[in-house]
Amino acid sequence: MDVSYILDDLNDAQRDAVTADSTGTLVLAGAGSGKTRVLVHRIAWKIKVEGLSTYSILAVTFTNKAAREMRGRIEALMGGNLNHRMWVGTFHGLAHRLLKAHASEAGLPDNFQILDSDDQFRQLKRIHRELELDDSRWPPRQSQYFINGHKDEGRRAAHIDDFGGDLYLSTMLKVYRRYEEVCRQQGVIDFAELLLRALELWRDNPAILDHYQQRFKHVLVDEFQDTNAVQYAWLRLLSSKGMAMTAVGDDDQSIYGWRGARIENIQQFSKDIANTQIVRLEQNYRSTNNILKAANALIANNSQRLGKELWTEGEDGDKIALFAAFNEQDEARFVTDRIDELLRDDYRRSDIGVLYRSNAQSRVLEEYLVRSGVPYRIYGGQRFYDRLEIKNALAYLRIIALRDDDTAIERVINTPTRGIGNRTVEILREYAREHQLSLWRSAVAVMEKGLLTARAGNALRGFLSLIEELAGECQDLPLDEQVSIAIDRSGLIAFHEKEKGEKAQARVENLQELITAARGYSADDDETEPLRAFLDQAALDAGDQQADEHEDSVQLMTLHSAKGLEFPAVFIVGVEENLFPHKMSMDDPERLEEERRLAYVGITRAERKLYLSYAESRRLHGQESFNSLSRFVREIPNELIDEVRINNTVTRPSSYAQSTTSSQQAAASSIGFGLGQRVLHSIFGAGVVISFEGQGASARVQVNFEDEGSKWLVLQYANLQAL
Repeated sequence: MDVSYILDDLNDAQRDAVTADSTGTLVLAGAGSGKTRVLVHRIAWKIKVEGLSTYSILAVTFTNKAAREMRGRIEALMGGNLNHRMWVGTFHGLAHRLLKAHASEAGLPDNFQILDSDDQFRQLKRIHRELELDDSRWPPRQSQYFINGHKDEGRRAAHIDDFGGDLYLSTMLKVYRRYEEVCRQQGVIDFAELLLRALELWRDNPAILDHYQQRFKHVLVDEFQDTNAVQYAWLRLLSSKGMAMTAVGDDDQSIYGWRGARIENIQQFSKDIANTQIVRLEQNYRSTNNILKAANALIANNSQRLGKELWTEGEDGDKIALFAAFNEQDEARFVTDRIDELLRDDYRRSDIGVLYRSNAQSRVLEEYLVRSGVPYRIYGGQRFYDRLEIKNALAYLRIIALRDDDTAIERVINTPTRGIGNRTVEILREYAREHQLSLWRSAVAVMEKGLLTARAGNALRGFLSLIEELAGECQDLPLDEQVSIAIDRSGLIAFHEKEKGEKAQARVENLQELITAARGYSADDDETEPLRAFLDQAALDAGDQQADEHEDSVQLMTLHSAKGLEFPAVFIVGVEENLFPHKMSMDDPERLEEERRLAYVGITRAERKLYLSYAESRRLHGQESFNSLSRFVREIPNELIDEVRINNTVTRPSSYAQSTTSSQQAAASSIGFGLGQRVLHSIFGAGVVISFEGQGASARVQVNFEDEGSKWLVLQYANLQAL
């Protein structure tokens, strides 16, 4: 058998990873080392050489996009369609597939539905009202974090001890218990519940677990360093009878501890899985040698690493540029100026990524990019299935599929407006609570008993009739026609058209795009009714962490969002103590190490050029701070760094005014104002001069106004008065 096509394009370490025959294989895949290629080729090796069927392989990824890409690459490599025999998907997607197949054993109705994050939040808001909790003291979002955090650790409300001495814990548990009851009554589960319920299904049903242990001969897991407690327990339970497992990950890129990921899982793998072979992928195909040397030197400061060092056969490349800005405006000006230079050097806008630790840092960067006329996009902005109009349309479809979906009913019972007020909804809620009914059944009962005023009754009757009519019209129609009818007959198109303007047009176009999405949708199996399958997939996509592809524009994003991406040129701004590393990590060695791993991720996103910048003075979150250069930069060898100097006349902030040089003082006197001087503007009011640039008629000053914030003004036209 000729298997050269599987191995020929791989380096030695990649071949070792692909052909490893141990029970456990841990592939430590450094940034840019070809881990996806290894996963795909290993699956091909298992099928073509070791004779495993596609039916016996389970491949787990962390995003739907990655799952689709992996399936496509496997099919391209093997020259055939997998026909859904091989399970390839996210933890959530696979758990959903498992629960659909064994709903009754899992204690779920056959037609259970998934609550996305927004729906879960709405549910908790209702429970807070029911329990008469003051949202200002007990925010529903707090309850959401509490519940999801405990579910990620495998703990239900019954597993948490409450000794009565902690008001916060007892309140959260009260919410958690009621939330479990409501979800059970409605036949819905949230994202965290998918995983927990799937774990419990295997734990409590030995026969079902044995079936899947017999079926799956090899499990492959991508991004293993990002697994949480429940995900790892699920994998360990499945592989408890010696099933072979391949884990691919990088402990140096474990950056999601704040959302439950446990770096201990990848560190424990070789101890928990017998006869584990560790393969290190260290050859990098992305970055220049200087960038890799900087990343290696930085991450070497972390303890308890599994250990690896990136290298490349490529060139050394440019040194890392380090710019010391006087303030955040100066920093933003540097970034935009350098972007202009890169664009003149034939870089595309999409070749450039600007990374920051805090979302709030984007504001000033956006201001300067707009001023420079450079198109940009915040990576990871609102996704398609997160948009209001799409959620409304899906809510109608969910009600058609399942009348007892309270969350969906509350969302659209008066959208578009049809005269059903808050009082009517509250009557339905009260009746539902008293009689343990869903809102739909409560509405039917309330109508039969005549508990509403004539006006309110007519409005509610209209809504109930509409849903029944939609369900009747949609029956046995193709999926796209069902979606089209629901959108049109619900009145959503007309509703948004009335809003007028570009935003209204965008909403209408998005609704039309939903019909297109339905037209192109193909379910993974033929057993699930198409509408149900489409709604399930929409909920899973809404929970996916990946953003859509964007037009040609500079990409702005947090360092966390940058994971998995790469750019020929990367800017990392705000490399200052207390900002990066974040001040919240300073007293916690484990969190500080995660911050360093985040810096490592940021550096290794760069292919050819890397710019680091920091500000001596920064106004962020409404406060001015003076931070020193980040320790992460100081951990990079000096010979790899080129300190950039700008020739413009830009002065230091007012806090440095007393230490200004004689030349700066002379420049200040030439425009008639000094740093730190209080001035008055006819429109913006009183403020303080914090910076200036240029001389003569073109001179500009930056004034921090008491009521209007910081503004740059051309002196010739500003008509400032000294105070």
